[in-house]
This record gives sequence, C-alpha cells and structure tokens, in this order.
Amino acid sequence: MGRGKSLSQDLAKEKLKIEGWLARWLIAFGFRLLQLWARTLRFEIEDRAGVVGRRVTENYIGALWHNRLLVFPFVLRRFLPQRHGAALISASRDGDLIADVVQRFGYDVIRGSSSRLGTSALLHLTGVLMSGSDVVITPDGPRGPAYELGPGIIFLAQKSGAAVVPMNLEYSHCWRLGSWDRFIVPRPFAKVRVLINRPYRVTVTTTPEEFESERVSLQNAMMALVEMR
Repeated sequence: MGRGKSLSQDLAKEKLKIEGWLARWLIAFGFRLLQLWARTLRFEIEDRAGVVGRRVTENYIGALWHNRLLVFPFVLRRFLPQRHGAALISASRDGDLIADVVQRFGYDVIRGSSSRLGTSALLHLTGVLMSGSDVVITPDGPRGPAYELGPGIIFLAQKSGAAVVPMNLEYSHCWRLGSWDRFIVPRPFAKVRVLINRPYRVTVTTTPEEFESERVSLQNAMMALVEMR
C-alpha cells in the first residue's frame, strides 16, 4: 500500500509526461474502458432539482467535488442527454488527458483553474451560459484543499446570474487513490447514487465579508450531499 502511494506521488511529480501517439492511444483506450466500466455500475438518481428527463428551461452551473469526477461525464450523457455545455478543466498537462476524454463524451472544454478563475476563462464561461448551455465546475480543483470551495464559482455565478446546482456521487464500493483529494474510483458492479440538489442562487455581494459568507454557504450546500469523505 505504501509503495502504491509512493508510486502515485512520483507519477504526479512527473506530470504524466505522455505525448504523441502513446497519449492518443491511452486516451482512446481509457475512454473505451471507462464506458465499459460505467456500464457495470448500478445507478440510482435522487433529482431534487427536477432536471432529469425534463425540457431545458434554464441553464445552470453544475458543481461537483473533484474526487467524484471519474464517471461524471458518463452520468451527464446517460441521464441528462438533453443538456449541453462545457466543463472547466485544468490547464495542466494532466488536464490535457482529462479534457480529451470529456470531449469524447460530447462536452466542450474550457481550460483554467476553478480556484483561480482568470478573466479570459470567466468571460468564456459566462458566454457559454448566456448562449443557452450549462457549465460544469469542480470548485476545489485542480489542487485543493479537498472540499474547500474556491472563489471562482462565486464570481461566475454573480457575473452570469446563473444558479449553481450542487451534485454528488456516492458509491457502495470503491477504491481511494493517494492523491490530494483521495480520488474515488468505483469498483465494478458498485451502486452509484447520483444526488442533484436544488439550484442555489448566489447573491450579489459588496464587501469581502459578504463574499466569504456566500462562499461558505455554497460550500455547505455542496457538503450537505456528501456522505463518504
């Protein structure tokens, strides 16, 4: 176990220096493997927002903690095929691989950090929402701390006026990696509970104290869905 953790840390330090044909092959193989893996899982949906199977009448900012990300693109395409949009993915080399997989599931990708949302990414995400599509963000990514909501999603909600929909995946059986967020990998044939909370409307703030209060409130709304930490 200790050696496995050390190996994962060494790989992280090396930033997964995989390029060219090998990278393309790994992405294609990983995408196919993820599709097959996800099909062994048993999904249970708890839709408090009333968006599954419904016509799109409003566009949202979907928020999911980083360590629940693995099968989330599959969930979007299987249970919310009528909703289209873009995911914010880290601009790191590791993010290159993730971005390619996300695009293969039919989602657009915007590169940037959810904790330090730059002006260019903020404008791009706002444009996606105003064009009639959704945005998906992992607000504690790409480096954490785990379950600590970065300010970027608050800025985006205030600028765009879009409500945030907290989402979460809970697994009956899983593995935990040795990463900063103890990334979760569901075991084959596990039950997956997909939790979609009611839309959270971020209010406009005028002081740092009000902004921090809003950040903590949204963080609490997301944590209210989390059972396995």
